[in-house]
Amino acid sequence: MSTLKADTIQSTSGGAATLTKQSAAKAWSNFNGTSTPALRDSFNLSSISDDAAGKYTLSYTSAMGNTNYSIGAVGSRDVGESTTKFIIYDADDTFTASATQVRFISRADDSSTDNTHGCTQTHGDLA
Repeated sequence: MSTLKADTIQSTSGGAATLTKQSAAKAWSNFNGTSTPALRDSFNLSSISDDAAGKYTLSYTSAMGNTNYSIGAVGSRDVGESTTKFIIYDADDTFTASATQVRFISRADDSSTDNTHGCTQTHGDLA
C-alpha cells in the first residue's frame, strides 16, 4: 500500500485542483444580508446581489454542471428578534448553473426579511 503525503495539490497548469465527482461542497458562503449585502467569506462565489428584502442572488465563479445540484442555507435570528427565519425557494427564483437565489422568510408573518448572518452550501458536479 502506498501513502500520498502532500502540502499542496495543484492542477497540471499550476492552479488550484478542481474537485469533480466528489461529495465536497463546490461552493459555500457566509454573508451579511443587511443594507448592501456582502460576502464575509466564500468559496467559488464571485458575488452576492440584493434582489429585494430578504432575497439574494449568489453567482458562482465556476458554474455547476447542471441545475440538479443541492443548496442548503441557514440564517440567524438576530438579537432582540422574537421570531426565527427560514429559507425557501420560490418557483420564480433563479436556479441556474451559474447562479441561485435564496430567500429568508420571517416565521411571524411569512414576509421576506433581511438577514444579518446567512450561510449557504452547494453540492453537485461542476461544469
